Amino acid sequence: MNKHDLVLEVAEKLGASAKDSSATIDCLIDIMTQHLLDGDEVKIAGFGTFEVKTRAAREGVKPGTTERINIPERKTVTFKAAKNLKENL
Repeated sequence: MNKHDLVLEVAEKLGASAKDSSATIDCLIDIMTQHLLDGDEVKIAGFGTFEVKTRAAREGVKPGTTERINIPERKTVTFKAAKNLKENL
């Protein structure tokens, strides 16, 4: 499923237009993104939790060679599924 499919399915379930559904989903994504950028967790009951974590700097190997490279520290978003979602899978 991609964003377009999601928009169409939400529009169908709510009896709304695809344009309104798209605007709602865009707004939801923008709000979630802003909270993650602020360092907050985004918890959706029954679905899961999105959280920003920091990956430590480490040493790696350049693909195709044996050259050692330094991989800098970086932030990433993680998702932990809620118990309800895990059980239904």
